[in-house]
Order: sequence, then structure tokens, then C-alpha cells
Amino acid sequence: MVSSYKFFIIIGIAIIAGIGGVIAFSLSKGTFSSQDYEIDVDPFKDPQNLFVTARVMVQNIGAKPLTNVVVNYGDGHVLSLGTLAPGQKVILSPPSENSLHQVKVTADNGISVTKPYRIPPKIPGMMGS
Repeated sequence: MVSSYKFFIIIGIAIIAGIGGVIAFSLSKGTFSSQDYEIDVDPFKDPQNLFVTARVMVQNIGAKPLTNVVVNYGDGHVLSLGTLAPGQKVILSPPSENSLHQVKVTADNGISVTKPYRIPPKIPGMMGS
């Protein structure tokens, strides 16, 4: 009878450890990297009735520092960020007169990512809908 309790306790501990491992891995984006040089770019714009809110998130998700990081907002607007350490994230505001079509981020070691701005879905009854 005592050995069956030990069995259930060991199974319970294994399940808890497994769940903890999955949660830790999912929360560690940027910490466990699969490549030496990798970047995540998320351009976002939210058109309201009277104005447009926009931001660009750039994060080094690689294992090594990214050098010569340059953000090209389009329309001749370029921003040099220099070096991003592994896991480092910056949130940028594009120039107010920018057309907000797409963003291109480049860096040394062949990094080049071009993404269009994403727009959140409008939900009836919410602000800006």
C-alpha cells in the first residue's frame, strides 16, 4: 500500500516538472536561440479616427550580438541602431510623416527582414472601431 503512494507521488512530481519545463521554455524567447544571428521585427499601426499610432519592435533573438543594425521605415527615413546584444529589444516610433507601408531591418552577417505593418482587428464597441 505504501509503495502505491510513492508511485503516485513520483508521477505527480514528474508531471509538475514537465509542465514547468514547457512553461520555462515558452517564456524564454530570445534566451534559447537556434541560430547565432537572428532578428525579430514587428511593425504595428493602429489607425484611429483622428490619428494613427505606430511602433516598430526590433529584437535580437540570436545567440550573438548583431552589429550595424539599420531600420529603414521607407520614404527616405532611416535609423541606425548600431549593435543589439542577444535578447535586447528596442521599441521605436516611426517618423510622423511616414507612409507606414513596410519596414526593412538589416544588419551584418546577412540579416535582412522586410515586413509590412500589421493592423489589429477592429471589434465593434471598442475604441477606434
